[in-house]
Parts: sequence; structure tokens; C-alpha cells
Amino acid sequence: MSRRGLRTLPAVTIAFLALTSGGAWAQTCNGGITNIDFGNIDVTANTSFPATGTYSITCTAIASAVRTCPNINAGTGGGSATGDPRYMTNGANQLQYNLFTDPSHTTVWGSRLWALTAPATDITLVILGQGSASRTIYAQIPAGQQTLPPGTYTSSFAGSETAITYAGYLLSLPLLAPSCATLASPSLTMPFTVSVTIDPHCGVTATMLDFGATGVLQTAVDATNTLFVTCSATTPYSISLNGGLTGAVDPTQRKMSKGGETVTYGLYRNTVRTLPWGETIGSNTAAGVGTGLAQSFTVYGRVPAQQTPSPGTYTDTVVVTVTY
Repeated sequence: MSRRGLRTLPAVTIAFLALTSGGAWAQTCNGGITNIDFGNIDVTANTSFPATGTYSITCTAIASAVRTCPNINAGTGGGSATGDPRYMTNGANQLQYNLFTDPSHTTVWGSRLWALTAPATDITLVILGQGSASRTIYAQIPAGQQTLPPGTYTSSFAGSETAITYAGYLLSLPLLAPSCATLASPSLTMPFTVSVTIDPHCGVTATMLDFGATGVLQTAVDATNTLFVTCSATTPYSISLNGGLTGAVDPTQRKMSKGGETVTYGLYRNTVRTLPWGETIGSNTAAGVGTGLAQSFTVYGRVPAQQTPSPGTYTDTVVVTVTY
């Protein structure tokens, strides 16, 4: 009779890893975005203007990491369908600008709800399941907007204009981190404002007024030069010419000098030299309204017939003042 023995087999434990969605990590987050203020700028300079803001967030979760996705939409100023540019507005006027993820202003900070994609900001949780992170928002106003009028331009990012989504994941499984392009909840809002003030501004340059070379001053000698005035759009201004180095009160009696000798000359606003150009605003000055671009004005000079001093070079310096 055979006996069959019984063998006790060791227990085998089979471990299962259940992968769940980020919502199962029971994470909570809070934070904010600082206002972005470009300050006061002069758009007639035709250059770009940078500014920065900061996105900060703190999260608590039963996980080793949290991915946060700060979706920033177009703002109340609106934006193009491509995501570049966004706009700040002053009434019906639109000022182009944008928000970027990099200091070289090449990658637009977007939103899954509007255009392009929000940048992922990961937080590693190391102490009691808590952690914080911050990220710089790089803003820039591009050049080429000289014709915009002065005023304060703004765009607000309240309510749905920001949607910060987040979800927990395991650092050991980075490929399973949630995608900012699809992550929809949970979320919170971080209201902030982008603003800038365009100041009224004027600038002026001038070419030289050269009467050339002459012998005796038996007849009048005429010449012209050009003033280039650049003033902010819609800004009224006046252009004054002072009396030169001798402080002439009469704009037709300025003096070019060589040592103690002088040559009398005058500056005028019209071709026939009947409207003297001086510095009494509203009486003998020129006026205009700015467009944001350079506007040219011709100065008509005349050396009248007079007793001729000794040969040489005679000069004077006239100060141009733009009042606005």
C-alpha cells in the first residue's frame, strides 16, 4: 500500500499596483499671480518694453509630486486667434503685448481654453506631503506702435481668464504625469491685471541752416533747414526758436558772430519770409498735433542786404523748444 505524502507549499504573495487618476491623490493647492505693470512708457521711441510677474503655488497631496498647469487666457483685452499678440485696451485703442514662459520672449504662455499650451510647473512634495513652486511670467510690449495715443491701457485676468489645474502623480513614474493640454480639474483661479501708461512725449531734431559762401552782402541771401518733430498721437504742440546766442528779441534781428563782428539774419515760417519765427507761443511760433511719427517743418532763413564785415565764418546757435 503506497502512501502519498503531503507537502506544505510556501505562501506566495502577488502584489498589484493600482494606477489611478490624479484626482485620487486628494491634493489641494492655492497661490496667486502678481499684477504685471509696465509702468510709464514712450511709444514714440519705437522700441520694445519688458516687464515680469510671478506665478506662485503651494500644494498638499498624498503623492510624491503635483503637476500644476497655470492656464492664462486672452484677458479682457482679447487677443488674436493664434495666441500672439494679446491686447491691452484704452477705449477702442488696442496695444499689443504678450506673456511668455522664457526671458527671450519666444514661447507664448497659453491656455488649453484659449490658445497654445500652458507650461507645466511640477512640485516635489517632501515634507508632510507639502511643497511650493514659483515661475516668472515674462511680458513684453513690441515696438512699432508709435501711433497709439497716450493713456492707461489694461487687461484683466479675473474669473475664467485664469484656470490653474493640477493633479498628483508618482515621481517614480514620470511618464504617467498628467498633460497640461488635457488636465481639466481640479482647478482654481488667480486674478491679476496687466497695465501700462503711455505718456505724452515730444522730441525734435534739426538739420543745419547754412547760408553758404558769399562776397559782399549787397542783396539778400536765403537758405532753409528742416526741423523733425515727433510727438505722441493726438498731442498738440508748439515749436519755438529762441533769439540765438545774442538773445535777439526780434526774430528778424538775430546775429551770427565772428569775434566782435556780426551778420544780421532772420528766421521765418513761410517761403516769402513775411512770418518771423520766434518764441512767443500763439504769436510767432509754429504749431501741430502729434501722430506718433516724425513731422517735418521748414525754417526759412534770410540774411538781408547790409554792410559787409571782414571775411570769415560767422555762426550762431538757436535753441528749438517744443512745448506740449
